[in-house]
Amino acid sequence: MIDIHSHILPGIDDGAKTTIESIGMAQEAVKQGIHTIIATPHHQNGQFINRRQDIENYVKRLNNTLEKHNIPLKVLVGQETRINSDMVQELESDIIATINNTNYVFVEFPSSDVPRYAEQILFDIQVAGYLPIIVHPERNRQLKENPSILFNLVKKGVLTQVTAASLVGNFGKKIQKFSYQLINHNLTHFIASDAHNITTRGFVMQEAYQALRHKFGNEFYYMFLENAQLLIDGQYVYCNEPDRIQKKFFGIF
Repeated sequence: MIDIHSHILPGIDDGAKTTIESIGMAQEAVKQGIHTIIATPHHQNGQFINRRQDIENYVKRLNNTLEKHNIPLKVLVGQETRINSDMVQELESDIIATINNTNYVFVEFPSSDVPRYAEQILFDIQVAGYLPIIVHPERNRQLKENPSILFNLVKKGVLTQVTAASLVGNFGKKIQKFSYQLINHNLTHFIASDAHNITTRGFVMQEAYQALRHKFGNEFYYMFLENAQLLIDGQYVYCNEPDRIQKKFFGIF
């Protein structure tokens, strides 16, 4: 299994604080059946600045540590960048790290809203030759209230990734239900842990994929698994035609 979103690098954001914690996360990832994991430290979110070259150095160091401890986990380079007007410039200046040196790039929205300039920035990223992936849209308040915003973005070629913990209900029933709606309406393309530690923000990838298989069947199960591999290989992923999530009366889905 491949986990495309994690905060396993030690001491550079709100994920693992020490190398010991990183080792603990790596051991837990292996128990979950994960053999490859992408380190995606936060960047430009108001708290953390993590440049591509630094991330590459941290990843190399952690891989060496895991090898010394005989932990069969491969860490790849990534980054989780809060959407901002300098994204294209930072991509072209090698400040922003793409996912495993492919054309895929993670984009994070604020938790409460979608910036007015988001559509233009995402378009500019695509024009520059990159493929943006919106991370954890199910946890964005404005997207939950108005999912047509996400539909319009996906319709224009933007990809999305839901969090494993959201699928199993760790962020509450409403977010879990919205996550299932995103899958059912072809508005998301990846499942990832977004793990920060092994206690409050763990991996739960096995549980999430089991839930996916139970609710949507083998076709979706294998599609999401394969999309993670296609992503790190820099190939086009499976994208079914998106559908709108229709609101019922009184704004209830």
